Order: sequence, then C-alpha cells, then structure tokens
Amino acid sequence: MRKLISFTTFCLLIAATWLTGQETVLVRPREIDDVLVNPGIGFMTFQRFNGDTLNAGSRWTEGFPIVYQDFDGDLTNEDHPATSLVYWRVYWRYIHPAPDSIDFAQFDRVFETAAARGQTVILRIAPYGGGDDKDVPDWYRELVGEEPELPRKWRTHPENPLYLEHFGGLIRALGARYDGHPDLEAVDVSLVGFWGEGSGSHEVDPHIWRQLVYCYLDGFKKSHLIFQPLNGDAPDPGLMVRGLPIAAYWPGGRNNGEGPRMRHLGWRLDCLGDMGFWREDRGDWCHMLDIYPQQIVTSGMKDAWKKAPVSLEICGTFRSWKNRQQYDEEVVKYVFDQALKWHISSFNAKSSPVPKEWQPLVDEWLKKMGYRFVLRKFTFPSAIRPHGQIAFATWWENKGVAPCYHPFPFAIRLKNSAHSEILLTDADIREWLPGDIVYDSEVYLPADMPEGTYDFAIAILDPRTREPNIRFAIEGRGADGWYSLGKIAVSRDAGHRGRDPNRVP
Repeated sequence: MRKLISFTTFCLLIAATWLTGQETVLVRPREIDDVLVNPGIGFMTFQRFNGDTLNAGSRWTEGFPIVYQDFDGDLTNEDHPATSLVYWRVYWRYIHPAPDSIDFAQFDRVFETAAARGQTVILRIAPYGGGDDKDVPDWYRELVGEEPELPRKWRTHPENPLYLEHFGGLIRALGARYDGHPDLEAVDVSLVGFWGEGSGSHEVDPHIWRQLVYCYLDGFKKSHLIFQPLNGDAPDPGLMVRGLPIAAYWPGGRNNGEGPRMRHLGWRLDCLGDMGFWREDRGDWCHMLDIYPQQIVTSGMKDAWKKAPVSLEICGTFRSWKNRQQYDEEVVKYVFDQALKWHISSFNAKSSPVPKEWQPLVDEWLKKMGYRFVLRKFTFPSAIRPHGQIAFATWWENKGVAPCYHPFPFAIRLKNSAHSEILLTDADIREWLPGDIVYDSEVYLPADMPEGTYDFAIAILDPRTREPNIRFAIEGRGADGWYSLGKIAVSRDAGHRGRDPNRVP
C-alpha cells in the first residue's frame, strides 16, 4: 500500500516515457479535519452580521429594519460559528412606505455590509407578522380596510386583487433590481401567513396562488429561490407546486413535469429540533417525528437538494433547547443527524449562542453540512510546450451532504517570479455531489507563454474577483488561497504529446 503524504513532504512519482520523454507528477494531498467556512453553507447570522453581538437570552428579533451595531473590525462571533451567510427577514411595511415608493437603500446597505463582512444574503420579505406593529403597510390597510374573518395566522386576504398588485408588484420590483446580485445568496419565497411561513397556503385559490408564485419565478430567474412547503397544515403539501414549473418528484415515478422550463427550488423549514415544544397542548406530536420526515417526501422535495439548497431554521434557540426543553447531547445529535439526512446546506440558529458543551457536536455537524471537497489525487505533466495542452486527472471526494450550487470556476495557475497565468477549466462543480468525483480534462497554454519553471496550483474562484473563495479539506493552502501541487516546466523542448495522466507508474 502506498504511503499517503502531506503537502509539506509530498513526493512526486515520476516516470519517463520513451514516447515523449516527459514525466508525470502525481500528488496525493493529506486531508485535514478543520471546520471550514465556505460560500453558501454552514451557520448564518440573523438580522445582524459577522462581528455583531448575539441575541441575549432565549429571545430574538426579526422582521424589522436592521439595527447596525458599531463594528471594530473583528469578525469573530462569540459563542457562535464564523459564517459566510446572513439571513434578513423584513416585514413588508418597513420597506414599502408608499404604493409608489420602495426603500431600496435598506437593501443596498444590507448587501454592502454583508459583502464587507464576508457574507452573502438570504432574503425574505414577510407580508406581516403577529402584532399590530407587524401588520401590512398602513397605506395598504387603508385600501383594503379591516378584514375580521380570516384564516388563522392571516392578516390580509391574498385573493384580493390588490394583494397581487402591490405585494406581488413589490417582489417583481425587487427582482428587477437585485436578481443575480452577487451578494444575494437566495430569496425565500414568502406569500401568506405570519412571518411569511405559509400557514393556510392550501386555502388560497389555486389560480391566485400560481399568480403569486410567478411573481418570484419571473422576478428571480438567476438567483436561487427556496420555499417552505412543510407547514403541517396542508392536507397535501404537493399542492404547493401543482400547475407551476417547479420540479418535484414523488415515489413511484410521478413528477410535476420535466424539461428546461422547470425550475429547481430549494426548500426550508422553520422548526428544526422540535421534539415536543408543544407537548402540553399536542401530546407526543412534534415536527421532527410527525411532519418533516413525511412531508419532505409527500411535497415532492426529497431530491431537490441535488439542484438547489436546503436551508433549515432552529425551533426556538439553542438556549431554549438546553434550558426549557432540557435536551441532552443524544437528542441534539439526533436532530443534527436528521438534518444531514435531509441534505442541509445552511442553518439559521437565530444568532443565539451555542452552549459550550455542544460545541464539539456543532463542529462535527459543520464538517458535513453542505459541501466539503477533499482532493485525493491529482496528476499532471512535469513539462509542457508553449501553446501546449496540459492534460490532468483528478479524484475528489465530497464528504459533505450536498453540492455547491454556484458555478464557481475551477482554475489552474502557473506562476513564477516573472509571470502568472490563470487557466479556467470546464468543470461544473454544481455536479460534484457527495461521494467520489472523477474529473479529468485539459487546459491550453497561450502561444506566447514565457518559458521557465512554474509553480502549479489549483483553486476554485470567485468569478468576480478571480480570487480563491473555497477552502478544500486538505493541507497546502497558501496565504493567497491557492493550493500548490508542484512544479511544471514550460519549454519548447518538451514533448509534443502529453503523457496519459491516468497512467500511474
């Protein structure tokens, strides 16, 4: 058995070939066990940003304009994991002050602050909440008047044409301005119910429901959409997608339609960890045992994770789990394991502290949440001609439970003291599902590539900055974020053909 070696002491297995006179470099990196902060995955801050003070006690705030805290430049979150995400949930009334006025400045500031703190934004516009200061906008209330006989957790009726005109119009306007924004991670589809969680969605006339959903589908064609079909009050959660171009698949081969017009939406739930929060009223009933496992299947969303993210929100807070519910580590681990089974990418803990005794469980959870790329093997030629082809072969393992949902480019860099060349590959990392990944391809050097010896490095890049933005679970990351794999010579004397990189001596 070959000995596995670290980047600091890696060996180059070299074999001369009579055909080309070239050599092949084979690298087997050493895996690391660190918690990695990567784009689009892991914990998120809630109504605040990296470096801000967390919520005190077991309570939290939501739905209001963000209160910006003084920032001293320290991105550390005390008793909370570092994050690449911020979730902002805001009530309609606070960002739409008049029928013809939208407070875009609030959104712009959130995106700018998130980017400065190394985060992207998940956004939900909740139509209303449960208190008088969480009603629909005052001007809208004046239009529709009081509505005394409404389903539970509704404050206005979505079948009123004014709702589609104004709330739906707001969503379309936000899409026109922010769809595809590089700092917008995803938009949380929100249409009815307190906090926009969808209570009573099945009671909306199907034709009206589809019109409301299309405000999101038409408005946000580039940004990811996530929605919440698992409220527990719908007799058939599959109704939420019926008649809409939203991909859904059920046991037995039934689906909601196929083809290029179908949209792949992610999904979320808002009470991860409910193992009996309402036992005094509902006995043994709870979300974790009686709603989520069943409705993930019956909603048609069981396999949605392959194309779009699963984002879960804590029920209560970690402090309420510990102090009120009196969960022990066994219960916490069960909840975390269920989330992994459902292919979680991100988690909203409501910016509440993690109990110190549960931190090891959280760390192990984070190592599996979303994607985690381990490079197992990489081969490339030791020498190449200018304008020549670098054929390479790779074996990766995604040790997470989900892919990356962004088409970030995988790149090779050749660099020495005089010249640097970044070569983009054709890899689509969105296809790198959990398990083994074999990716073999080639890139071409420019015809005017200067001769010399270069450091051969790899990285996955932010397409805007062309700087590395994903950390691999291996040793060898340089200060600039690139992973050096060895040396390659660029010489006109190199062989005309590249060695088959899959052939190991």
